[in-house]
Amino acid sequence: MQNNKNLKQQKPEKIEIKFVNTWATNNIVELYKAGGWWREQYDPSGIPNLIKGSFAFAVAVDTSSGMAIGMGRVISDGVSDGYIQDVVVLPKYRGMGIGARILKILLNYCLENELHWIGLIAEPGTKSFYSPLGFKVLPGEPMVYLRLLED
Repeated sequence: MQNNKNLKQQKPEKIEIKFVNTWATNNIVELYKAGGWWREQYDPSGIPNLIKGSFAFAVAVDTSSGMAIGMGRVISDGVSDGYIQDVVVLPKYRGMGIGARILKILLNYCLENELHWIGLIAEPGTKSFYSPLGFKVLPGEPMVYLRLLED
């Protein structure tokens, strides 16, 4: 098994970010667990509909294994606004810029689809991650970030 130091030296081209309409349920559940968002009482059979029901669902794939090692999605009406959620990278792959790459591809997709603004609810202590990507904290809402997209 590779240690984290070797993973951090891994070349970025070994990690591919792509949009999907379906993915292995157990792999997505593993990512939700890594984010701390999965409860054992949840029914994994809902994952395919969760992916299909998203405006955009992106996975970061380690091309050497074919496994999704990160993900993020956008919930949207497809007309005016969207909400980014469920951005997570497996712990041993963190610190390599994968989360930022996922976020950038989701933001670009929203821009291409002419959405006017993007919101997200973030974990405490993540301002330094989202701020460089253009998100600002909404006054009075310390974990809600908003990024206005150019028209």
